[in-house]
Amino acid sequence: MSPLYPFGFGLSYTTFRTKNVRLANKKIRRNGSTKVLVDVENTGKRAGSEVVQMYIRDRVSSVTRPIKELKGFKKVSLKAGEKTTVAMNITAESLAFYDVNMKYVVEPGEFEIMTGNSSRDADLQKVILTVR
Repeated sequence: MSPLYPFGFGLSYTTFRTKNVRLANKKIRRNGSTKVLVDVENTGKRAGSEVVQMYIRDRVSSVTRPIKELKGFKKVSLKAGEKTTVAMNITAESLAFYDVNMKYVVEPGEFEIMTGNSSRDADLQKVILTVR
């Protein structure tokens, strides 16, 4: 059974579309950073606000990690037909976790960066970040 409304779901008098999710850098070092960029368009007939959410998933980890962790969000207000690009920072702190020795670490590997307007998989677009 799935929830009636996914996390982040909101009602609006207009509609939005997110597309063209991309990373400023597809590969970073463990102590590095990058940005995820996503284009947002108000496709409705009224002005409105949308909250773009960023979730991160470590594909392979030394400990069990959540499937999706909310690591950032930005609220944008757009007029009807208006478009903008939203940028959210991905830092070492966004990727770090406590390992089995209780050390706060960033492990190398691939991370799924997901952006959209709710936590529902159908609302999220994914890109892969490689950490060396």
